Amino acid sequence: MQFSITREPLLEALQKVAGVIERRSTLPILANVLLRVRDGELTLIGTDLEVELITAVPVEGENGETTVPARKLLDICRLLPNGTTIQCQLKEGKTLALRAGRSRFALAALGTENFPEFRLQGETTVARITADTLNRLLSKTMYAMALQDVRYYLNGLLLELDQDHVRAVASDGHRLAWCEAELGEPVAGLRQPILPRKGVQELFRLLEGEEPITLHLTANAIRIELPDSVFSAKLIDGRYPDYRRVFPQEVNRVLTCDRQALKEAISRVSILSNEQYRGIRLDISDNLLRLSAHNPDQEEAEEELEVWYQGEPFTVGFNAAYLTDAVTHLDSETVRLSFADPTLSCLAEDPEDPRVRFIIMPMRL
Repeated sequence: MQFSITREPLLEALQKVAGVIERRSTLPILANVLLRVRDGELTLIGTDLEVELITAVPVEGENGETTVPARKLLDICRLLPNGTTIQCQLKEGKTLALRAGRSRFALAALGTENFPEFRLQGETTVARITADTLNRLLSKTMYAMALQDVRYYLNGLLLELDQDHVRAVASDGHRLAWCEAELGEPVAGLRQPILPRKGVQELFRLLEGEEPITLHLTANAIRIELPDSVFSAKLIDGRYPDYRRVFPQEVNRVLTCDRQALKEAISRVSILSNEQYRGIRLDISDNLLRLSAHNPDQEEAEEELEVWYQGEPFTVGFNAAYLTDAVTHLDSETVRLSFADPTLSCLAEDPEDPRVRFIIMPMRL
């Protein structure tokens, strides 16, 4: 195998693939990127057994394939001058020799026979959506995914396909993020795959533009065909909780205020909140919101904010970071906070866009 390629397209392809490759793996082959030359095209494949990414770039060369350390190849390409032509040649199946200007490198190569590649098995559901729509679904919800929770299904993101709609749902048990969009074409029935955390993060990195993309879903895996790459991931085996039960059915307390003003007020007041629990108190009365916080050092912060609210005064407490995240991920100038009861959850949403909703559970102060 040998090929010649300019630095920039190879570097861009390596940067995409390297994101899914583990730096430290018990299997040496998983630290490598597979390089495959076929008919004037170089295909790069990286995987960690849970997530796989395939991308391709045009090259000139002879057919063949091998695997080499991904990070080392990436670092070499990154440090070469712009516009450099890189010539690669596989020698005796054990070494990949690189020539770039006056630079010479020899990377240890491993055969491809033990390199794991994804295979979709079983009945497949196909769905179509645009890249920017899926990007928005992930960007509005992925922040709420749990991190190393014993409830393993919360360590991922639910991508619910329901006929002509798709919904992204993420929760860590203290908050929930929900976003809805329309599918390009209706799908039969209801599908509820749970994407792993790393897969969501890597997929989000790849999504841009208004190009249509295709989703292939089986019982245990998902494959997404992007314009210049193919993303695959194993699904989390489990059933996501019924998130609809978390949304309040009837609300009798509704507060509306300027979104940016609320975000800034929370940030200022939370400076003096308890560093461990980050709790802030909201006292709500007619057209007035009073935010306050204190800590074990007897320090206090308080700020008042004009709001639109008519009703019985009440008090509720929240984790400042959770409330800030919800407000930050709304795009509107105003935010609506709805309560069924002060002891129950808060629903944060855009008054003009019902397709994005956030739930924050209250905390005792």
